[in-house]
Amino acid sequence: MPSMTTRKGTIVSVNTSGGGIPKLPVEQCEVTLSGLAGDEHNHEKHRSPMVAVSLLDEEDLRDLKDEGFDVYPGATGENVTVRGMNVDELSIGDVLQFSGGLRVEVTKMRKPCYVLDAIDPELKKVIVGRCGVMAKVLEPAVVSAGEVIEVVESATPV
Repeated sequence: MPSMTTRKGTIVSVNTSGGGIPKLPVEQCEVTLSGLAGDEHNHEKHRSPMVAVSLLDEEDLRDLKDEGFDVYPGATGENVTVRGMNVDELSIGDVLQFSGGLRVEVTKMRKPCYVLDAIDPELKKVIVGRCGVMAKVLEPAVVSAGEVIEVVESATPV
């Protein structure tokens, strides 16, 4: 039986870096239309408002850790690590409202790339399907760990 998408989740960690991985936890961060303040990217493909924020499930990181990979919130380059949401089951077009005011729309499924080789060359193969999502910012705000995220508009019928 397929699992239902959880419509709410909680932010475990907000992560940024000066470029590349890992992204490290910050207490809070301003999110603008172009992404998280102070978060840099080493590759041009990541510098677009359409992929301003990346989200990944903490549960996926836990599973990968159990499989022997050295991962933790931010290790794979996600900006927001979420618990209890099953972000991999979200659809392009879903709108997420954060309790602190941030509002984003899912624009694409995240795909693994060679940068993950720094963790383990096998990781980019096994993380397929559990790599999270990318989103554009609809309403900028400051975001911090502990906030609740809710799907407020669904692109597909529930």
